[in-house]
Amino acid sequence: MDMRFRQVHLDFHTSEQLEHIGERFDKKQFQQALKTGHVDSVTVFSKCQHGWSYHPTKVNQMHPHLQFDLLGEELKACREIGVNAPVYLCAGLDEKEAVRHPEWLVRNRDESCSWTGNFTGDAGVHLLCFNTGYLELLLDQIGEVMQNYSPDALFLDIASVHPCYCAACRNDMINKGKDPRDGQAAMEQAEEVFQKYAQRVRETVRRYSSTCEIFHNAGHLIRGRRDLAAYNTHLELESLPTGGWGYDHFPMSASYVANLGMDYLGMTGKFHTTWGEFGGFKHPNALRYETALCLALGAKCSVGDQLHPSGEMDMATYELLGKAYGEVEEKEPWCRDARNCYDIGILGDEAVNCRVSDKSVRSFADIGANRIMLEGHYLYRFIDLEEEFHSYKLLILPDTIRLDDKLAKRLADYLNGGGKLLMSGQSGLEKERECFALDLDTVYRGENPYKPDYMIPGFALSTGGSAHVMYERGYLIEPGPSAKVFAGRQNPYFNRDLLHYSSHQHTPNDDRVTLPAAVLDGNIAYIGWDIFTDYGKLGSLHHKETVRYAIDQLLGREKTLVTDLADRGITTLTKQPGESRYIQHLLFAHTTNRGTFTWEGRENPMEVIEDIVPLYGVNVSLNLPERVKSLYLAPQKTRLYFQREGERITYQVPKVDCHQMVVIDVEPM
Repeated sequence: MDMRFRQVHLDFHTSEQLEHIGERFDKKQFQQALKTGHVDSVTVFSKCQHGWSYHPTKVNQMHPHLQFDLLGEELKACREIGVNAPVYLCAGLDEKEAVRHPEWLVRNRDESCSWTGNFTGDAGVHLLCFNTGYLELLLDQIGEVMQNYSPDALFLDIASVHPCYCAACRNDMINKGKDPRDGQAAMEQAEEVFQKYAQRVRETVRRYSSTCEIFHNAGHLIRGRRDLAAYNTHLELESLPTGGWGYDHFPMSASYVANLGMDYLGMTGKFHTTWGEFGGFKHPNALRYETALCLALGAKCSVGDQLHPSGEMDMATYELLGKAYGEVEEKEPWCRDARNCYDIGILGDEAVNCRVSDKSVRSFADIGANRIMLEGHYLYRFIDLEEEFHSYKLLILPDTIRLDDKLAKRLADYLNGGGKLLMSGQSGLEKERECFALDLDTVYRGENPYKPDYMIPGFALSTGGSAHVMYERGYLIEPGPSAKVFAGRQNPYFNRDLLHYSSHQHTPNDDRVTLPAAVLDGNIAYIGWDIFTDYGKLGSLHHKETVRYAIDQLLGREKTLVTDLADRGITTLTKQPGESRYIQHLLFAHTTNRGTFTWEGRENPMEVIEDIVPLYGVNVSLNLPERVKSLYLAPQKTRLYFQREGERITYQVPKVDCHQMVVIDVEPM
């Protein structure tokens, strides 16, 4: 399938209590909405989370208040105007079957249900287990859609590795000689159940089509789980900034999947909050920014909408969407087959230490590292243990990455080959012993018993050379003669407790003794705090500037890109090898917190984008391996002048109005 740049995910979850389903569907109005929105692909529904089909069916039940083949009419309308139409089936949720077959429900340890805990409290749907008779029903539904409609792609929703304690899963564990009370046994069972589900879905689809695309949506792609990613033919990165994911999530997710060699898109929403919101709208500038961010990170775009039960498309939504997708359509020639460039690889907490996680599991070390990369305008990727280290100029191991023998050997080889390494916190320590696993002229002396403590910079900080508080755990070190100390540590007079306290928060620093805390030793830097976690939680300026100092000392002039873009701005560099050109993306929008929004039991800040404030005179310096021939702005095609300064070129971008691309034509190598 030709994966399109301008997609809509058209939700259609309709209760049996709603009548007149699809009665105002009109093919011409449906087509006009898509044209108005500059949409070239729309995901339409076969089966929703309530369990109803939106077409005639022999293996399921059509919605009781639908009188015609809505799916078939939508597909026909799309094909007439050249719009792709993937078909959606809700895999993990089917509420009518949850009521009929309680034995099919996913059960938690305490026998409560997953998603909605019971049937007498809050309204909501209940997760079904693929290790029950439900899987056979789902496969029949998939097969029927494949046979009757020949879709180009299937979107299978709510499909993830999920520990389950239903009777079927408990009995399976017992029959395998495992104890269902053992969390590890339950996770192994969950992995096997998901693997069987994904394999049987693929077998079912391939009986009817060798080319139909398949995507299993879990709401978050786990960094480090390439095995799960491989069950998909492409990736759709669900990441609604206002829906609980936040504006940090998509850059982290996209910077990881860029390694996997798969086509991918970023999925945001038109909603002010999240899925299921009728009558909620983002400002057009928010969608302009979010779709431009997709392009800058090498992704195609998808925007979530929800069709009214009447079947009539909301034209205000598509007029809103058209403002963003009209710009995307203009920019596509410079984004097609583009690959992101990078200097830095981040081997983070989720990729190394988590087997299963979702967007609600926050690794603050990863969040802090991601924010520092974005705000410092570094070219980076999040990587996993399957990645080839030698393609990166610098690796960062934030806070939690202890090393087994295999990883220590790989990192030693990387360093011997000229690579650079930044570690912090417990990163770089042996897996089972309290000592560094690499050849670093510094001895690890354990956790600092004082918390918080204070950093004394040995370099220029924007906030001066005073003691700066470090709230997260510190670690004691004893450097050798070859290690250069660039930050010291002062402890408080005492830890705050019932019998010892001073002032409102924590005890001041005792400046009579300063201990070494951060060192540079050849091509290794170590910072003796969980500094990325600290920045992920609090965002203190001295955390970021300490990390940036270490990075800049290690990379020096090897940095590919340097810019004075504002800290809230984002820049990336992509390459179109077939066109012999690079594209620098520059984005800027400021977010404003407007209250909070509770979703899935967690309160999230409502971070919105409205006004776009243009930036003027942004300076850029680039060091590329090829000789640069010319520069121009895209899509305007305005020539841009540059200067050569040794190995680098420098230029000034006259204006960044939400999103600006600079095209750098180079001579083929």
